[in-house]
Amino acid sequence: MDLKEIMSVSGYSGLFQLVSQGRSGLIVESLVDKKRTNIPPAAKVSTLNDIAVFTDGEDVPLRVVLQTIKEKSNGEPAIDPKSAKEEVVRAYFAEILPTYDKNRVYFSDIKKIISWYNLLQKNGMLDFEAKEEEEKEKEKEDEAGKKLPAKPVTAKPIAKPVQHISSKAAGSAGKINAPRKAQ
Repeated sequence: MDLKEIMSVSGYSGLFQLVSQGRSGLIVESLVDKKRTNIPPAAKVSTLNDIAVFTDGEDVPLRVVLQTIKEKSNGEPAIDPKSAKEEVVRAYFAEILPTYDKNRVYFSDIKKIISWYNLLQKNGMLDFEAKEEEEKEKEKEDEAGKKLPAKPVTAKPIAKPVQHISSKAAGSAGKINAPRKAQ
């Protein structure tokens, strides 16, 4: 599973899987209730692949945090962040990522990450490590100097030369038409 296809949308609860891209935005399917929704282009959309967690050192990608939760919970659901006390949830997250920045990672962020993990686990979407290994191997091949096969170049016809309009023939060509009134 590729985390580039799973996204969080500001203003919508839960996670969404990208179905396709339409004229009026993205068509996504909710992982909670499997309903399809059109997300307008102005909405703030973040793929899980682009999200990272602040730490005392370098930021840690969400993929790594989710993998750590999976290993700690043996692939089972993690604690329920909504019913557990704040201290318990923070202690659980500190076991997963001990170096997280306690000033910049809010409790709401921790709850969201754990609930995202539980949602992905419920839908059987935690097998993103195989995809990650394939990407690393591909990067190594590219770095090793293997050239990718070149695409054949096709010649495109030269565009027709621009025709200049004389001042007499221009007539209405240079005018801007006002919008028509509704009748």
